[in-house]
Amino acid sequence: MAKELKELTSREENYSQWYNDLVVKAGLAENSAVRGCMVIKPYGYAIWEKMQRALDDMFKATGHVNAYFPLLIPKSFFSREASHVEGFAKECAVVTHYRLKTSPDGKGVVVDPEAKLEEELIVRPTSETIIWATYKNWIQSYRDLPVLCNQWANVVRWEMRTRLFLRTAEFLWQEGHTAHATKEEAIEETYRMVGVYRDFAEQWMSVPVIVGRKTDNERFAGAEDTLCIEALMQDGKALQSGTSHFLGQNFSKAFDVQFADREGRLDYVWATSWGVSTRLMGALIMAHSDNNGLVLPPKLAPIQVVMVPIYKGEEELKQIVEKFEGIAAELKKRGISVKIDDRDNVRSGFKFAEYELKGVPLRLAMGPRDMQNGTIEVARRDTLAKETVSQEGLAGLLENLLVEIQENIFAKAVKFRREMTTPVDTYDEFKRVLDEKGGFVLAHWDGTGETELQIKNETKATIRCIPFDAPEEEGKCILTGKPSKRRVIFARSY
Repeated sequence: MAKELKELTSREENYSQWYNDLVVKAGLAENSAVRGCMVIKPYGYAIWEKMQRALDDMFKATGHVNAYFPLLIPKSFFSREASHVEGFAKECAVVTHYRLKTSPDGKGVVVDPEAKLEEELIVRPTSETIIWATYKNWIQSYRDLPVLCNQWANVVRWEMRTRLFLRTAEFLWQEGHTAHATKEEAIEETYRMVGVYRDFAEQWMSVPVIVGRKTDNERFAGAEDTLCIEALMQDGKALQSGTSHFLGQNFSKAFDVQFADREGRLDYVWATSWGVSTRLMGALIMAHSDNNGLVLPPKLAPIQVVMVPIYKGEEELKQIVEKFEGIAAELKKRGISVKIDDRDNVRSGFKFAEYELKGVPLRLAMGPRDMQNGTIEVARRDTLAKETVSQEGLAGLLENLLVEIQENIFAKAVKFRREMTTPVDTYDEFKRVLDEKGGFVLAHWDGTGETELQIKNETKATIRCIPFDAPEEEGKCILTGKPSKRRVIFARSY
């Protein structure tokens, strides 16, 4: 394990390589035999499961239910909503045949040319079209509304440049799709769900986020409005971490989903969609981790407390493990996940390094002298601090420490974001801050797509969002000098 850590590229030397090394060496994921796809390993999937569980509870608390819709979507469905198909056309994987046959030379298999589909099928890049074709069968009257569905699924977007968790050809996500009787209800839902994402990011992931609105250029294909949460990574780049879309009546009109209101008049349904993906795993890694490995907030750590016995001989090991089992039982009563590492084929130093690499929030170590003195060593992953404490009242102490670690990780990320957020008033200053410092740059913008695109082409910085809490202030666009009433957030991003 010392060798594994030695081979972990430092953040300062090469942030991108550090990230890739960490994902692989901490056992989160690896590249698969299919180019651009990944294998999520058990430890990585355990983190994703905790994310899923927390989000699913939050969705259900707001009245949503889970369903599942087909992976394959008829090509014609994408033609019904013009901006939607334009937005996804270059990323679609297409199924053209339904059968293989033995190769004429007997060496393997080939596509059977006689098995061509009458209509090609698209492997879902997102599910608006197939879901709204289904909702047409579900919705006839105002009594059928609202429909509040979510699905946990995989999607495929044919990415050419991929990176584990952040951008892969296939990824896991949830996508909510709701139908409403009024525009006001749908807009309220759009805001509610971006608020759910903010709460999850900050309270579970310990990642502070900016909540705001996407510009017209950055808006979801087929939406009238896109809300988002934006996070800042430790290399000063932004990461879009969740989006919530007000779809208006675009999809209900495309798929002729109408309902009779209380007066019997027909109207088109109002819609939203919203989603987060395994990209959140990338955010979790990049927002907190260090050159020793992962730093996981306790709420999402698969193992919250690991116990390592220090011993000589089987009898000492047995006694220490028995003591650990008693402590573990107390912790489990408090809902804390525990692992006792009693492996006898690796040294304790190897175990310490391994759990540091994997980001386990608390590590306990106990030897014969601790047994005799009624003490135990407690090491925190977030600060790397160690102290020897009494075994009396240990469960309560550790429970409080986990809360403290969660809060400390968040506070550290908030401080970093504050230090990496810079207001600028000129284009020269804007470019200098981007090149020398990075982070979120607060600047005035004239509100036009042309200006936004020119800045992007010249600096590789995009408008991450127009923050909800941006105060009104008179200013001038950094590029054109035209009037502007508020600053927006620019950043280079993933």
